[in-house]
Amino acid sequence: MFEKLDEVVARYEELDRQLCSPEVIGQRDRFTQLSKERAELIELVGTYREYREVQQRLEENKELLADPELRELAREELERDRVRDEELTQKLKILLLPKDPLDEKNVLLEIRGGTGGEEASLFASDLYRMYSRYAERAGWKLEVLSLSESSTGGLKEVIALISGQRVYSRLKFESGVHRVQRVPVTEAQGRIHTSTATVAVLPEAEEVDVQIADKDLKVDVMRAGGPGGQSVNTTDSAVRITHIPTGLVVLCQDEKSQHKNKAKALKILRSRLLEAEQEKQDAERSEARRSQVGSGERSEKIRTYNFPQDRLTDHRIGLTRHNLQSVLDGDIDDVFDALRTTFQAEALKRAAGEAPA
Repeated sequence: MFEKLDEVVARYEELDRQLCSPEVIGQRDRFTQLSKERAELIELVGTYREYREVQQRLEENKELLADPELRELAREELERDRVRDEELTQKLKILLLPKDPLDEKNVLLEIRGGTGGEEASLFASDLYRMYSRYAERAGWKLEVLSLSESSTGGLKEVIALISGQRVYSRLKFESGVHRVQRVPVTEAQGRIHTSTATVAVLPEAEEVDVQIADKDLKVDVMRAGGPGGQSVNTTDSAVRITHIPTGLVVLCQDEKSQHKNKAKALKILRSRLLEAEQEKQDAERSEARRSQVGSGERSEKIRTYNFPQDRLTDHRIGLTRHNLQSVLDGDIDDVFDALRTTFQAEALKRAAGEAPA
């Protein structure tokens, strides 16, 4: 491990030298590329440098144990530094884990009402609000690509693009079936109902990630359906794209412009194709979907929101927290952190050749 860390420090110092070079400063793309590489190493290098400082203090304090006057002070510092040594060693192991190449991606967030009729669509709307509030707290940008409302004001389906710093790394564990237990507003007898909504988090695919040939696309234009402005329903602005090789179909009709609807539909299609390719690669490996803390299949119930008990339970990691209103207001960082920590622990076990629990 330490040989690898010394190599990283050497590379970091080399990047510092290159970024001060007038030749590199004059090449914008090169400078940006090297700056990004350096930024990715800052935390690892800083942690390793602190680790080496702690090691040096440990050695110095061990020698001071022989001095009667400084022995007690040395013991106190030794105990403190030994604890810090363990913390830094664990952190270095985590930082050396292979990075998920998709972590820096923006995401397409897809939420759909599941079982439970109108109550399921209302719950889908609650989830969309939760992620929207979280995105706002994180300083991310959210753009609705497609939205279909139910008769009660809930959401049958919503697809949104969330852009910002490391969006996929934070939201990638959210894919799956979310379950709600509460008394619906339409329930006269006060009985608790159970409903579900599905969440899919897809890394945004750029043209360089997924190449789509025009011959593989069937594009249909039609009049938009459902509520909308006058021009939405009276012009052929809706666009349906069928990807012939896979049979994937995407319909966009929210914009008045046929061109804008086609661009949105292609963005959604490209991300779904990237996800399909990722799933294919994962299926070919023995540890399919390990990065989703479990199999990550959407048929799994990953989380329950129990309103009568004011409780959220994440079934994958056995996490329970209360104050659901705060959660639905976007205060869910602790859940995301716990999922990330579990993933890292599993990855460390695999890296050490141990069988995960």
